[in-house]
Amino acid sequence: MSKSYTSYGDRGFSQFLRRAFNRHLGYSETDFDKPVIGICNTSSEINRCHSHLGPLIEAIKRGVIMAGGVPLEFPTISLGEINTSPTTMLYRNLAAMDTEEMIRAQPIDGVVLLGGCDKVTPAQLMGAVSADIPAIMFTGGPMANGEYEGRTLGACSDCRFFWQEYRGGKVSEEELVKINAALAPTAGHCMVMGSASTMAVCSEALGLMLPGAAAIPATHNQRLAAAQETGKQIVEAVNRDLKPSNILTLGSFENAIRLLMAVGGSSNAVIHLIAIAGRMGIELPLRLFDELSRTTPFLANLRPAGKYQMEDLFRAGGAPAVLKELSPLLHLNEMTITGQPIGEWLKDITISETYRDIVHPYDKPLHTEGGIAILHGNLAPNGAVIKTKAASQSLLSHRGKAIVFTSAEDLEARINDPELDVKEDDILVLQYAGPVGAPGMPEVGMLPIPDKLLKQGVRDMVRISDARMSGTAFGTVVLHVTPEAAVGGTIALVRTGDEIELDVERRSLQLLVPEEELTRRRSEWTPLEMTGRGYTRLYREHVLQADKGCDFDFLLPDRSKEPK
Repeated sequence: MSKSYTSYGDRGFSQFLRRAFNRHLGYSETDFDKPVIGICNTSSEINRCHSHLGPLIEAIKRGVIMAGGVPLEFPTISLGEINTSPTTMLYRNLAAMDTEEMIRAQPIDGVVLLGGCDKVTPAQLMGAVSADIPAIMFTGGPMANGEYEGRTLGACSDCRFFWQEYRGGKVSEEELVKINAALAPTAGHCMVMGSASTMAVCSEALGLMLPGAAAIPATHNQRLAAAQETGKQIVEAVNRDLKPSNILTLGSFENAIRLLMAVGGSSNAVIHLIAIAGRMGIELPLRLFDELSRTTPFLANLRPAGKYQMEDLFRAGGAPAVLKELSPLLHLNEMTITGQPIGEWLKDITISETYRDIVHPYDKPLHTEGGIAILHGNLAPNGAVIKTKAASQSLLSHRGKAIVFTSAEDLEARINDPELDVKEDDILVLQYAGPVGAPGMPEVGMLPIPDKLLKQGVRDMVRISDARMSGTAFGTVVLHVTPEAAVGGTIALVRTGDEIELDVERRSLQLLVPEEELTRRRSEWTPLEMTGRGYTRLYREHVLQADKGCDFDFLLPDRSKEPK
């Protein structure tokens, strides 16, 4: 407890006061000569994905004490996608700032980051990387599988599937109620390879989580055991002074991107990995994601791009099983929080043939390329993202007429209007739903299929926006179009009736409008008025675009002070 003193202008008085008040915790003065481990606690009943963290905190504490440390939990912002308005992404940077500032401000030697739901894991990693003390990631784990009349259910891929089928008249309201009751049956985050699961397995690949911890179901006893081991490991990391800056390199981020592509992970991870790397001063250009996707086999048969879920991946060996198969492509000398290079602990990983339909061999992949592609063209000069393995293959090369919506509110008001002139080969375009425009870049990119088309049997259309899409979602959806409409990107110039051409093989996204006409439209475009107050105003004025990770410009390292 000999760091981060409260400022009274008298260091001795600060020490005297700290000793007096900390006696309440029951520790002796000599206890605080041991490593003090903060447990960054995001437990919340409003965030149902984090409502079960209490026993995990106690298990982490046991591990810390067993290893000779002193555990002290402290709270930070808890972000739960389902109960947060307008979107958790608006508050990811606030949670990252909260995490960083509390790590810096408090007298701790190391920190366990305990989270899980979509934006919490990247927020905690961003904050911990900037604070740069020994840190280890641990999550609450995925829910156990749901089940309805013999069919395995996964939140929230089946939330979306059955809601769409209900709107299309294929599922009754009575059946929908029964399905709803079975979608999220236990504690934990979504049990498909959505954003939460994706960021957890990427944490393993980065070297900041214990091997195998990501896939253990929230309700399984092995998660408590892993929590205890996490407590032991952070004390060892403190004793070795093993910090994020000793672990994270371009090579470790490339390992994480390879894993992202091999498991068909969330498109949100592209933004988050760029943001985490940015805190280290490491640039991850979108072209790097595409290059690695082109050369990474798709190995994990997981929803929404496959047929299994996290509980099944756990039985098959978790993220280490996938990383083992990817070994020929990985940087095996990258350090991990275990104190070993990733290649060392992968040596002992074996994969049972029983689970080969879940994790395919390197030389017998589900697909020869990864699950995400990066598009460029005059509609997305700085790039856009598409989750190819969750899309309709017949639509990956498509030309159609644009049907334009100017906001999420406009979309909701008009999408099901019987008078809307829309056909199944048209392309739905949503503007002003990006980081600045929305604000916060909500997960509205999976635009709903119009009711009248659903009733005709249509289940997918090409959809384009400057928004995001949940990692649990599916369809032929082009996301993260940059620059966004609110800052004058070409997507702001699209008009209903314009033709758009998508060609994923060529990585192309083109608005087929003459340049002279686009120049005319651009001259008539007016910037979006910056409304809002407090944090929302700060966000809109300082958030970077999606291809830069949507972090705040003032949170990146100041490179002007670096030696020439």
